[in-house]
This record gives sequence, C-alpha cells and structure tokens, in this order.
Amino acid sequence: MKHIHFIAIGGAVMHQLALALKRQGNIVTGSDDEINDPAKTNLAQAGILPEKSGWYPERISNKTDAIVLGMHAKADNPELIAAKKSGIPIYSFPQYVYEVSKDKKRVVIAGSHGKTTITSMVMHILKKQNVKFDYLVGAKVAGFDQSVQLSDAPLIILEGDEYPASVEEKRPKIFFYHPHISVLSGIAWDHVNVFPTYENYLSQFEHYLSNMEAGASLYYNNEDPEVQQLVKKAAGQLKAVPYGMPAFHYENGEAVLDTKYGPLKVAVFGRHNLLNMSAAIDVCMELGISEQDCYNAIATFAGAAKRLEKLKEEDGLVVYRDFAHAPSKLKTTLDAVREAYPDRELIACFELHTYSSLSEQFLSEYTHSMDAADKAIVYFSHHALALKGLPELHADVVQKHFGKTDLQVIDEKAKLESTVKRLVNDAGKPVCLLLMSSGTFDGIDWNSVSSQ
Repeated sequence: MKHIHFIAIGGAVMHQLALALKRQGNIVTGSDDEINDPAKTNLAQAGILPEKSGWYPERISNKTDAIVLGMHAKADNPELIAAKKSGIPIYSFPQYVYEVSKDKKRVVIAGSHGKTTITSMVMHILKKQNVKFDYLVGAKVAGFDQSVQLSDAPLIILEGDEYPASVEEKRPKIFFYHPHISVLSGIAWDHVNVFPTYENYLSQFEHYLSNMEAGASLYYNNEDPEVQQLVKKAAGQLKAVPYGMPAFHYENGEAVLDTKYGPLKVAVFGRHNLLNMSAAIDVCMELGISEQDCYNAIATFAGAAKRLEKLKEEDGLVVYRDFAHAPSKLKTTLDAVREAYPDRELIACFELHTYSSLSEQFLSEYTHSMDAADKAIVYFSHHALALKGLPELHADVVQKHFGKTDLQVIDEKAKLESTVKRLVNDAGKPVCLLLMSSGTFDGIDWNSVSSQ
C-alpha cells in the first residue's frame, strides 16, 4: 500500500486514475482549485474529494510515497514546489501509469483521431471473450464502470494521447507507455497551442515510432498517406502491419460487413468507424482471439460516449452527438452521417471550443469540412475565447475560413437553440441533426429539439 498524492486531481482521466489506485487499496489524496462533475461526485463517493479547493503545501509530507502531477497544475504550484524540496518522486500521469503497468503487456492506441473508438472496440471484444485486462480510455464505454481499471491482469489497453504529459514533462503522453503492440490510426494537425506547425506535430509521431522497442507490433492505417510515409521513415525496426477499409454495404441505414463468414450487421456506421474496427480486430487477433470471435463480439459494439452517439430518435428526427473538433474529424463524421442517411435533411452544428479551433490562424484548416451538410451552423462563445486568453473572433472571418457560403455563424446560446429548432421544424422532410463539439454548447438541452 502506498500514499499517492494527486496535484490537480479533478481532471477527467486524472480522477479516474486516482479512483483506480484507491480501489487497489492505496491511500489516495489530492488537491485542485476547481473540481466539477462528474469528477466531484465520483471523488466524493470514494471518500477522496478534497475538503476545500486550493493548494496546500502542508499536505505534502515524508509519508507521501509519490506525487502524480496533472497538466492543469502550473510550474509555480505551491504543492509542486514543496514536493520538489521534499525529494518525493514526482510523476506525470502517463509516467505513473507506466510505473504500475511496466510488468504487463501494453497495447497503445495512438493517432490524431479514432483513438477512443479503437480502444473501446478492443476492450469490448476482450470483455466478450472473457479476457482479463486493465485499461485506460478517454470516454465512458458501455459495459465498463470506469475509464481506468488497474488490477493484477497481465494486459493493459491504453489510449495514447499526444498532448504534453505535465508542466514538468512537456513531451507527449504516448512517449512514456513503451508499447509491445501499437496502432497508428491517422495523422491530422491538432493542438496548435502546443505544436505551432504541422511539421512539429508530425515529428512527435516520428519520435514515437522510432523509439518503440525493436520487434514490437504496429498496426497502421494504410489509407492515410501521411501514416504510410511515416511508417516507411521511422518504423523500420517494427513489425509493421497495414490495415484498411473492410468490405461493407448499407441496408436501411445500417452498416453490414461482407465477411468470409457471411454478412455481419454492426451497430456503428461510417467509414471511419469501420476502419477503426479493422484496427481493433487486428489487435485482438494478435492477443489470441480468433477472427470469427472478433466479428461476433464487435457486432454488438454500440460506440463510446459522444462518438456518433444517438441522443434521440422519433418520427422524422434522429439526433447524434460527436466529439469531433479537429477539421479531419469534422469532415469524416459529417461524411459518415451523410452516407448513412442520404435521404434526410442533414443539419450540422459545430462548436468551436478547443484552443486550436478558436485560433484564427488555424481556422483555414476547416475549409470545406462542413460541405456535406444541407444546413450548417458554427457556434462559439465569447466566454470560451476569454478563458483561453484568445482575441475576439468575428462571424464573417469564421464563415470565410469554412468556405461554405450558406454557413451560419452564431455566438449567442439562445439564438443557437432557437435557430436549430426552427431549422428542424421547417425542414419539410425527415431530419438528421448532428451536434459536434468537445464541449457542451454552453449547456443546451438538446432533448427539447423536436420535429413536431
């Protein structure tokens, strides 16, 4: 049993790691200057919610075995300074995950997009086959009570993020997991606040591949030219295996895989999801699951939270939400819905929420990303700009960069809600409403949208 203290415990995955370590029998404490739900409720139920917000260096003592430092903590954090003076080992989130999983077989899902879905698919197949494993995933997955699980299992499945590990450790999280098996799902520039050029962003994945252990397995997206080039350049020491789009067709809006075992109806749709499925099946086959068992298991996979998640379906209206925020994710998600619902009015609403998407110098990356929509809306809030310390955006600038002449740009929550309701009700035909954001559209309750 160890005493582990979390600086910035309230993060979405940070608090899940804290809960997992508490379930193992460790003493877990933590601090943060702001903790919101669901982290607040989860930590309270586990008895490890800090009594008051803020930073208290007196919480750091010689009884503390390790510090886990969250990305939210700044370099001048009083608890971090106290921990350095005390000589207590300080770990970033991924460093500590490796510390507790270094004796396990590690599978890491990396890439600019599809990470959460592929990780969730692998987890779903393994669970269906009663394989014992640990995991770390960035979303709520049906059938799993938490997003971090630690036990004595010999295997761990990790969603690998390229964002920096902490204020002390600026290298990407994926650098610290040292996988035996990895997936590279695709590359598209993201996190412009950390990686100011595409070349700088790309170099992180080159470093990741070139530093993987010789003989490790890499399953890579053979339909992404950038990935193909990177594998040729940096993965010579790896067992690199390409994966691609499976044969499929649609029946009444549902995707059906054309397998050698016969047609297989699956619960997800969209070319990107079927491509993700290929990666997950390849990984699970290397882990000892037969191809047919993989197919049988994946047929019931319904998706991770906020990944083409169906919010509502009624006569004349179906509503999906998706975490899409980067340009490539936006276009891919829209194309998937357009393909699955070719005869419906497709109304797409996208929130500029991340630092990259709200940065004017990055907006040109979104050109034509919403062209598949019949009606397209881009929303941003001035509050989000202020929180990120960014200058004001103007609607005409946003519209120009998206390159869609009939695109509506809205910066008021009430106007957004009324506009979407009007478009749905005035469509004159069945509607598919697609909501895309890594945020919440400032808390709009989309259940009130009706086709009546």
